[in-house]
Amino acid sequence: MRETKQTDVFKQPVTGIILSGGKSNRLGGLNKAFIEIRGERLIEKTLRLYRELFEEILIVTNSPLDYLEFDVKIVTDIIPGKASLGGIYTGLFFANSEYAFVTACDMPFLNAQFIRSMMEKTGQHDIIIPRSADGLQPLHAIYSRKLLKPIRRLIDADHLKITELFKKSKVLEIPREEILSFDPEERLFMNINTPEDLEKLADK
Repeated sequence: MRETKQTDVFKQPVTGIILSGGKSNRLGGLNKAFIEIRGERLIEKTLRLYRELFEEILIVTNSPLDYLEFDVKIVTDIIPGKASLGGIYTGLFFANSEYAFVTACDMPFLNAQFIRSMMEKTGQHDIIIPRSADGLQPLHAIYSRKLLKPIRRLIDADHLKITELFKKSKVLEIPREEILSFDPEERLFMNINTPEDLEKLADK
């Protein structure tokens, strides 16, 4: 039986984008995408989940040679040095779908069912974004390619806070109560920035 992917289910195709910025100073220059958790590198874990959901997958990175072993499209920042907003811009620019789900490479608890529920909400909004107890999660969100021009204006003005984009966009926030039905332990948006984060992860 053929595996069912999101293009079989959703009218609005969605591209999966992974932002993989490279080495982390707080982790001794380690590339977070290649941190190994229970015998599997984070980038492998993320790609395994993405392949359940997306026909098109992009990795946005400024160290493309590190990712040549993976059978996905690899792109580099169109405008270097513009942080995560620049990565989102690059991913949307190269995406073939009208919408793209964007996440960082260092989130070990992504949930396919929750991402599917987000994808079901595409069509009427420019941004679909969860609001957890810690606030909005712009690196676990769906963006429309309609935002390319607004993002470019922010980048040209060197306004790099992703939340600046929300002011003139059609934003659908997913409330914490809905997130909890998929993520009762509230770990879905955890990422790895420090050695302490790695220690916490070992306890999960």
